Amino acid sequence: MTATLGRDVVTALLAANLQLTRGGFTLDVQLTLAPGEVLALLGPNGSGKSTVLDLLAGLATPDTGTVTLDGATLTAPGRLVAPENRAIGLLGQEPLLFPHLSARANVAFALRFGEARLNAAPARVQADRWLDRVGLAGLGSSLPGALSGGQQQRVALARALAAGPRVLLLDEPMAALDAETAPFIRQLIREQLAETGTSAIIVTHDIVDAVVLAHRVAVLHHGTLIDEGTTAAVLAAPQNPFVAALAGVNLVVGTAQNGAVVAPDGRTFRVRPADAAALSPATPGAEAPAPAAAVFRPASVVVHTEQPRHASPRNVWSARVRGIEPGSGGVRLRTSGDPEVIAELTPAAVADLGLQVGSTVWLSVKATDVSAYRR
Repeated sequence: MTATLGRDVVTALLAANLQLTRGGFTLDVQLTLAPGEVLALLGPNGSGKSTVLDLLAGLATPDTGTVTLDGATLTAPGRLVAPENRAIGLLGQEPLLFPHLSARANVAFALRFGEARLNAAPARVQADRWLDRVGLAGLGSSLPGALSGGQQQRVALARALAAGPRVLLLDEPMAALDAETAPFIRQLIREQLAETGTSAIIVTHDIVDAVVLAHRVAVLHHGTLIDEGTTAAVLAAPQNPFVAALAGVNLVVGTAQNGAVVAPDGRTFRVRPADAAALSPATPGAEAPAPAAAVFRPASVVVHTEQPRHASPRNVWSARVRGIEPGSGGVRLRTSGDPEVIAELTPAAVADLGLQVGSTVWLSVKATDVSAYRR
């Protein structure tokens, strides 16, 4: 079994082939993880991300399938290695520290009963070293209740890594943190994973986690992996609206016709010349319209209250405002259509145009701002 890390093909450390049906939900996932690799597992709520982690950690049993770690079988028909014997750690949204134990004792617990199997005194010494690594020197005697949420999460990270896992599973570890603490913990996780050479899978809804932490991204939808590749490649050419929203772009999935992308509602999106050539068949009329997608940034969408006249090639269409909401670059305008298109404006521009939900607008995007690819 091999896995791709950057441009190199290496033997997989972790390999999983998992099938599970619960009620109306079916999970069918195959994934691999290379030594030292960090994989971000993305997907909307209910897609099965946390279920995958539970199956890998041994907290749940698949209907069929296998999990192997460095060639050793952990899950297979008739075989299920207990979670504590898997060398796979799990760090979730909540630290889940032992409330009656100090920070030092929480970390020492992993050193005594994890891979290291240290005696009590050496475990305490090593625990203080781990707390120092995560920026908590001098707080070893503190109980969890006396620590902030961010400090508790750092103790949990130190405990998870001190246990010596071959693979660390992170289930949205920044979700419960405030906006000031999350970037620090994210960078801390990055540094500690790199320093220890620990492979990891991180489940997240935050694209920053994928960009900062992951070498590779896998996208889960309705229990199936629908896209996989390097973080940069997946975000540059998103295959579904969920990933497009994470990447902060508009995604129009339609068909390639005459060097353009035709949306399900009939809108035609002309694209930059290089992509238009790639969409066109080698021989005109030689093939039926092929699946294709157009991608453009919300900031590239210009909003007008009257039909604009442009000399340069542009895509122009009318729509209604379906929503006005805060955005990373100002105000996001959600507009009607299949699919809907999001425009990004300044608050002053929204006020100047007198926009409100239900307003009729004209939208335009330069063809040179629209990239496209066959699906």
